[in-house]
Amino acid sequence: MSLLLLIHTAVTFILVGLILTIQFLHYPLMSMVGREAFVAYELEHINRITLLVGPIMMVELLTAGLLIGFQGDPPARLMLWGSFALLAVVWIVTACVNVPQHNRLAGGFDAATHTALVASNWIRTLAWSGRGALLIGVWARLGLNVV
Repeated sequence: MSLLLLIHTAVTFILVGLILTIQFLHYPLMSMVGREAFVAYELEHINRITLLVGPIMMVELLTAGLLIGFQGDPPARLMLWGSFALLAVVWIVTACVNVPQHNRLAGGFDAATHTALVASNWIRTLAWSGRGALLIGVWARLGLNVV
């Protein structure tokens, strides 16, 4: 259990750091790329971010699915279920909101779509950050440490 939780926590915090970087740096700076270069930039963003986050998100989903079967401490179990629910939010918003927005932007920069992307990405930013907080709670509740 503790090795699985360690792997899950590690990949979650990798994604927390990445989503914070995207939310505060990468997405806001997209508006500064320039119309001529934007389509190539956006297509390259889509390709590179998919290669980076796709495998990590799959590991996170797999390990989260395994952890929701945890039968120990009821408060820790509840936090794991809450964390899993937030992960579902991340996946749903990614698939139903952010991917279509990126697909529209791949056709050319559109200020309204860009603004909507930055705004809707707050849902994922808060959900992933909330997951991190819940996992810290699980570690504290179970009295685990990594040293």
